[in-house]
Amino acid sequence: MTGYTNVSTDFNRFLDKPNIHPSAHVHDDATVIGHVIIGKRVFLAPHSFVRGDEGQPLFVGDESNIQDAAGIHALETEELHNGHWVELSKRRFSKSGELLSPKESPSGYAVYIGKRVSIAHQSLVHGPAWVGDDTFIGMQSQIFNAKVGSNVAIGVKSLITGGVTIANGKYVPPGSVITTQGQADALPVRIGSPYEGTNKAVVHVNSSLADGYNGIASPDSSSKKATHSEPAKAEGGQH
Repeated sequence: MTGYTNVSTDFNRFLDKPNIHPSAHVHDDATVIGHVIIGKRVFLAPHSFVRGDEGQPLFVGDESNIQDAAGIHALETEELHNGHWVELSKRRFSKSGELLSPKESPSGYAVYIGKRVSIAHQSLVHGPAWVGDDTFIGMQSQIFNAKVGSNVAIGVKSLITGGVTIANGKYVPPGSVITTQGQADALPVRIGSPYEGTNKAVVHVNSSLADGYNGIASPDSSSKKATHSEPAKAEGGQH
């Protein structure tokens, strides 16, 4: 799957096709559009999406995963105003996580996802947004207009928005609604939480799936012969 070129609009002047690393795996039922960069061994599950046809570019770092029905999208980052293209303020982050001014904006990302990040089932990261390395985003969670540091664990059905910054190493308990910096600063640490080791295991599974679907045997399976289970039979021997 190579993705789709975006269309030209009054909020996006360029036509871009996704840049997907050959070692990544994008399921046939996933969607990747426009100015998108997908890194090494990234896994995009069925019905996931990365849409770089409005705000752009969108960056997904090496060994990250976007699970079933999870997605990445962003608010527009530029607009045509009186015949001139204008960069919109505070719509892009730098690679290192600074929110950029209009002058700096062309060098930034509407959404930046670091390395080994897990975006679990039905979650949404909507730009402007920045997520650091080794962070886990639990099922049905939403991040919008926020910065989430590295080594963070976000529990299921959480909302993070309002321009907040979640510091490195924090734990967002399931069902949290974080809309102020005070709430973000009061969060507990990930170490010792129920999610302490979750992301490492999830990244291993999904990177291995990317390798497997691309026909690359994992080191642990190189000496093992693949087997196929027999299809289940209905009663009476029918199947």
